Amino acid sequence: MVVGGTSGLGRAISLGLATAGADVVAASRRAEEVDRAASEIEATGRRTLRLTVDVQDRASLQKLHDEVRQNFGRVDILVNAAGVTMRVPILECREEDWSRILDVNLTGTLRACQIFGRTMVEQGYGRIINVASLTTMLAFRDVAAYGASKAAVGSLTKSLAVELAPHGVTANAIAPGVFPTALNSELILNTDRGRELLMRTPMNRFGHADEIAGGAIYLASDAASFVTGQILVIDGGFMASGVNQ
Repeated sequence: MVVGGTSGLGRAISLGLATAGADVVAASRRAEEVDRAASEIEATGRRTLRLTVDVQDRASLQKLHDEVRQNFGRVDILVNAAGVTMRVPILECREEDWSRILDVNLTGTLRACQIFGRTMVEQGYGRIINVASLTTMLAFRDVAAYGASKAAVGSLTKSLAVELAPHGVTANAIAPGVFPTALNSELILNTDRGRELLMRTPMNRFGHADEIAGGAIYLASDAASFVTGQILVIDGGFMASGVNQ
């Protein structure tokens, strides 16, 4: 189950898991994106469903869970990739925008983890993979709400790992470096911000969406059976970077 799995990095993770042999349901709010992602998953030979979801609506997530479980019998993997952002200085950030970003990125992740996590505990097996961010660890100018939400996703992931480990469920996160997507392309492509980010990335390029999939496949696989509570950074060396020139 990939929530927010029809575009950007979520889509890349959905297709990566399908290519690795998983039946994958990629859900998001827009039916046309769901249909397109489902067709791509089916092209790999795997099974899927065409289901929409709104992470701000617990009933919507519960319905998604119930339909997936009814059709597949179980849910082994949950990826939380839904997210929103906006660029605004802290002192000018409206409270309603702050609340919306935290509700989607953080509380939406919590809702999905609670609903799908209960089923994983019942079946004695599960892999939860949350999508964090470099802003989980570092401050980026003018995206305080996004950064706060993703820092909290990192903390939530560790708490889930501690509480669910006795039940055979692991919880980890992926922190992508700079990957141009519909969510952030206006902020980083051909901008001073993008040029600074590129300068701080030792590989001297931005990531390609399909380069995120390997981390998700690893964390969802038996190869990561003793890995939980970790944040896997996939960033071209950004976090290791000090002076690059």
